[in-house]
Amino acid sequence: MTDQPTALDLPMADPLPPETQKYFDVCREKLGILPNVLAAYAFDIEKLNAFTAMYNDLMLAPSGLSKLEREMIAVVVSSINRCWYCQVAHGAAVRALSGAPELGEALVMNWRVADLDPRQYAMLRFAEKVTKASAEIEEADRQTLRDHGFSDRDIWDIISVVGFFNMSNRISSATGMQPNPEYHGQAR
Repeated sequence: MTDQPTALDLPMADPLPPETQKYFDVCREKLGILPNVLAAYAFDIEKLNAFTAMYNDLMLAPSGLSKLEREMIAVVVSSINRCWYCQVAHGAAVRALSGAPELGEALVMNWRVADLDPRQYAMLRFAEKVTKASAEIEEADRQTLRDHGFSDRDIWDIISVVGFFNMSNRISSATGMQPNPEYHGQAR
């Protein structure tokens, strides 16, 4: 492991714009770390801002999906894609939000063995299908989600989170992005 968040030699902008420095300071204060994904994007502040705007909208903004459900989707998508960074980082988030370390582990290793309610199972089954074969999604797949209480807006949010993590997984994996070591011990 090196101090670089990725295998690419893309140093963080120096100096950081004041707004970026403030955002990073808030991250360190709230999380105790600066997530390596943010450090990785900080070579280009416009790309960093685009990434964080989309992430914050999908993962933190009001939604019919809980924060835990969105993190569960992130872990399942990342597991399917074998994205080391996102499995570790978002697995830690699932452990913290659920209070159940075994849930984060199950979602990383084989989400079907996790103790899920029928709604969560339907959501993750749909997320898996979108990840593996989005062109094969049919009305019956969306209707299954509706039958489990998801609104059409919720379905949009599921698809959006899946799409975002499919993109992020590819960037993280292809750049050799390393998870912050602190994630490994969180919420255990």
